[in-house]
Amino acid sequence: MAKIRLMHAKLHRVRVTEANVNYVGSITIDQELMDKVGILPLEEVDVINLNNGKRWSTYALPGEAGRKGICPNGGAALLCQPGDILIIIAYEERDRAEVFEEGHRAKVLVADENNCCQGFFAQTLIPDGDGLQFRSDSVMSESNFRLI
Repeated sequence: MAKIRLMHAKLHRVRVTEANVNYVGSITIDQELMDKVGILPLEEVDVINLNNGKRWSTYALPGEAGRKGICPNGGAALLCQPGDILIIIAYEERDRAEVFEEGHRAKVLVADENNCCQGFFAQTLIPDGDGLQFRSDSVMSESNFRLI
């Protein structure tokens, strides 16, 4: 069975609140933000800095819920500074045939300038005969966007 990696969670336009070069690796993310899109503690994530184009992979650590903190740690702290805008993406490995049979749904949280949830999107692959349809839903309210 062929395996593929698909995005399953994305934090879009979150802002760095601090950068801690003295911590051993990772990126600390507000636990509420992680929960809303389904990023697990220790899960591998890609981080893209929209201010300078830097991109790196690391793992997510839960930060204090409700503080809206985003803190790259270790060497990644040298790739950004407070106020920079990041995209944080988590992937999952899926069986390709299973995706064609069952589809796939990724959850996207769009943050405002204070790392509060401005909106949710679902990006979905829907089985369609021998192919897949891609659909990007309009903004959904938080009450309509629960983890499956």
